[in-house]
Amino acid sequence: MSEPESRICSHLRFLYGDRAGADLWPRLQERLSAFRKGHPEFSQGVPAPSERLTQRDVILITYGDQISEPGCSPLQTLAAFLETYVREVITGVHLLPFFPYSSDDGFSVIDYMAVNPSLGNWEDIRRLGESFRLMFDSVINHISAQSAWFQAFLAGAPEFADAFLVVDPDTDLSQVVRPRALPLLTPVRTVSGEEKWVWTTFSVDQIDLNFADPGVLLRIVDVLLFYVEQGAEIIRLDAIAYLWKTIGTPCIHLEETHRVVKLFRAVLDWVAPGVMLITETNVPHEENVSYFGDGSDEAQLVYQFPLPPLVLHALATGDASHLTAWASGLSLPSRTTTFYNFLASHDGIGVRPVEGILAPEDVRLLADRTLAHGGKVSYKANADGSQSIYELNISYFDAISSPQADEPPAVQVSRFMVSQAIMLALQGVPGIYVHSLLGSRNDQEGLRRTGRARSINREKLRRAELEAVLADPSSLRHAVFTAYCRLIRARTAHAAFHPNGAQQVLPLHPALFSVLRVAPDDTEPLLCVHNVSDAPVSVPTDFAALLGGQGRAVCDVITGELVSMADGYLHCAPYQVLWLKGL
Repeated sequence: MSEPESRICSHLRFLYGDRAGADLWPRLQERLSAFRKGHPEFSQGVPAPSERLTQRDVILITYGDQISEPGCSPLQTLAAFLETYVREVITGVHLLPFFPYSSDDGFSVIDYMAVNPSLGNWEDIRRLGESFRLMFDSVINHISAQSAWFQAFLAGAPEFADAFLVVDPDTDLSQVVRPRALPLLTPVRTVSGEEKWVWTTFSVDQIDLNFADPGVLLRIVDVLLFYVEQGAEIIRLDAIAYLWKTIGTPCIHLEETHRVVKLFRAVLDWVAPGVMLITETNVPHEENVSYFGDGSDEAQLVYQFPLPPLVLHALATGDASHLTAWASGLSLPSRTTTFYNFLASHDGIGVRPVEGILAPEDVRLLADRTLAHGGKVSYKANADGSQSIYELNISYFDAISSPQADEPPAVQVSRFMVSQAIMLALQGVPGIYVHSLLGSRNDQEGLRRTGRARSINREKLRRAELEAVLADPSSLRHAVFTAYCRLIRARTAHAAFHPNGAQQVLPLHPALFSVLRVAPDDTEPLLCVHNVSDAPVSVPTDFAALLGGQGRAVCDVITGELVSMADGYLHCAPYQVLWLKGL
């Protein structure tokens, strides 16, 4: 038995008991052996784990129908647009759920193994994969009420009898951690007329799967293997923290949940070792990074959820102290794991991850700023019946710069690019939301149309109109896109930004977020300095020596220009970004 097989068996016994786990293993082994035999290509020519991601890797987060044009499927249009405009700077695409769905903009999946026909087909997905590494969503905490699985449950099909959690509505569920201010249980009526109350963590249309049923586990493994066949190199485990439920517990981050993720990791290590897992857990930092496991047995990537609110706070206050203090404590458990750094996504800016990092009044400041800048604030239900701020719904550009502000666009662009440069400079792999790359503002029309707060940052774009404005040097989109591409090119050209390169955060000045990056072979140090304030800052320095250069001259790798420190000071203009190497 191979090492991954041994790990799989251990996890099965933990989850289902020694006897049931032993009985389940041959059924799972049959699936995995057939996959290995049918797809030897996934086990051949795989890079070393520490080199599966490099400084070249930059991932774009986008919906399949993000860009449309007459006569083409949205997936075809997306592929054509990305191949034309970003093929030289973006290496990967996180394609948000592209399956048939019934609600939540794709996250209530009807069929895990089908492409939504309104977007295109699997051939379109594979075409995109010819130019970009693909990240697929695995939305497996729950499934649509319209899915064949749930409909079979309602019809009394024996194989789905335990696939969903049925709970007496009088059960005390007060300990359960809730991400939504909605009822936890939803009444449904079976085909026979019986009323049952099923577990619905996120909405009445998103029915939680019961992983205590081995049949559910086997079906989901089939789904993951199918995604690998279709070209997924990274699989995102959506809302994974809530996967396993045990009444009488908080039902979040349970050991059984970690074991399921570890089992998935062991499965992929055996049949497709080049495929990586990323866990989506919008929770405080220590809980979030627990999904690395011991650094070799769980997710290879975890989202850096504290980063978006901390960077926003730094630019809102002109003070990077909280960001600096938090980043100074970051560390990775191994050279085969790394952070997934992002500032914006299809969701809002979660504030739970900064619990214990920012004071409640700082979070309130961000919420007030969001409302003043035309955004919305979403809340979650607490066990005591109260509500607290859960996320800020706003485009990241407008969170940084008010749409009503009477200031030059160039200042707003510079301020925004400081935020993005911080994210690009940090240890990890950057994930860039399409609306950040394109400098999008709040979609107030989308918000009015749907009534859902998250719609404010999910605007759909027409290709002809988008290309026209990108070609206009006076447009905001052109300015942001051009500046962003320049930053990415600087990042991908230097091994110091390798995800496994060393990182040292330097507290040079409250207004400066400064980080020293060094390549994995301890060469090519780069000092990345970001002024988050609207005032010039000068700091005494001997950076030339720190960077291995001679004298007091260094070079900014973004612009290629020399930066003189002949007077013994580094001078930073308002909202300036300097990525410095020694000469």
